[in-house]
Amino acid sequence: MQRKNLLITLGVLAIVLVAVLVLPNLDSLESKARQTIASAAGKAAVANMSGVVAENNARGLAAAELITLPISVAEVAPGIFKASGVGNSFAIKTSEGSVIFDTGLIIQASEQIAQLKEAVGDEEPKKIILSHSHADHVGGTRLWDQGNAEIIAHEEFEEEQRYLTELNPYLHQRNRTLFPWIPETPRTLPGMDFRGLVPDVRVDNDKPYRFTLGGRRFEVHGTPGAEGADNIVLWLPDDKILLSGDFFGPQFPQFPNVFTMRGEKVRKPIEYVDSLNRILALEPEMMLPSHLDPVVGGDKIARDMRKIRDAVQYVHDETVAGMNAGFSVEALMSSITLPPDLSLSQSHGKVSWAVKSIWEYYATWFHFDRTSELYPTSQRAILADVANLMDLEAATLQVRAYLDAAEPEKALLLLELLEGARATETLRSLRAETLLYLKERAESIGNDYEMYWLDSELEKLQ
Repeated sequence: MQRKNLLITLGVLAIVLVAVLVLPNLDSLESKARQTIASAAGKAAVANMSGVVAENNARGLAAAELITLPISVAEVAPGIFKASGVGNSFAIKTSEGSVIFDTGLIIQASEQIAQLKEAVGDEEPKKIILSHSHADHVGGTRLWDQGNAEIIAHEEFEEEQRYLTELNPYLHQRNRTLFPWIPETPRTLPGMDFRGLVPDVRVDNDKPYRFTLGGRRFEVHGTPGAEGADNIVLWLPDDKILLSGDFFGPQFPQFPNVFTMRGEKVRKPIEYVDSLNRILALEPEMMLPSHLDPVVGGDKIARDMRKIRDAVQYVHDETVAGMNAGFSVEALMSSITLPPDLSLSQSHGKVSWAVKSIWEYYATWFHFDRTSELYPTSQRAILADVANLMDLEAATLQVRAYLDAAEPEKALLLLELLEGARATETLRSLRAETLLYLKERAESIGNDYEMYWLDSELEKLQ
């Protein structure tokens, strides 16, 4: 890798300057310092989530709870070793050196690396392939690299890093709501930086990057539309094994996050369908995702991929048809559901949110129904006036009537209009009841992000 990726943060630089006369290998000192800091942060994150996971319900492990998975290494196919964690990291051993696919979360990477090196050897890997720019997939890159590894990523990788870095203070608080183990403020400790990586090889969408190492053939394919514009997968044609990164999300199969609730750049729905078709054409017999466990069986993988593809296409087509028929985005969010033969888990992506995402992807932010959307004054600016004009007792009775009629969304809208009123125990109690009602309904779908959001709203009431 180019030496500019070996940036030394100011804190580590101070340590290096103190030790310059006694340590011949300063890169080694930097690497050890990074690993020590990151490992300590990882242990703290697991401790923060222990109470949450202890109360986890039968819906299974939520995406936010992957931090609690124990780190261990297993040989999942001949010469292919998986290190578990929030994001799995893979080492592929050959007679001419190793290839690393994804490098995990920075606070877990040092332990993943130590265990993987026991399996593939202590030498620096020949190549490091990064499926996309998210923190749980690139965190350990600088710990693996000593200046010679070739970094392979999508041609949009640097642009995705750029905007995520520039918006980090804004996005951090959003992410922390949905991933409670994240610290209250962004990490600024030396050794915790995982941005600013510069690929040596940039893969585009139209031409796979192919290479052979130790007699093993590798193909890196650009597959945008999944976890962003910079998504790639690794295909091992002789083994019929697909290292899929986050292309399918944390579970397989499931309905994908067309756009994320936490907020990121647009993900193009038809681009995702096209990428699915390209992966289907490879006919993988085994899939190694960067979250959770391997998936085995060509027929099963193909069947589930087709189901995901057809579900996304169905939601897209129904949304477009509804737009052309003149229906509002809210009406389409309420009416479009997956048919039984395309039913998928919505723990990661939610159909109604995909409808809204697709609608706004094509028509942008102005819904052509409220003129006030054109101006910077929001509804919040007049909430106090609304509350003063309302009969508070009658309004609270109406909230109760909505809840009794199993219409919690209407109850929530009215309660939000009453936010300008003096907080009363009755209003607080009704809001808590409404949120609990919505949470109970959300649990039947099992969307992790909706439930964590509702939990955070309930915590505010406390």
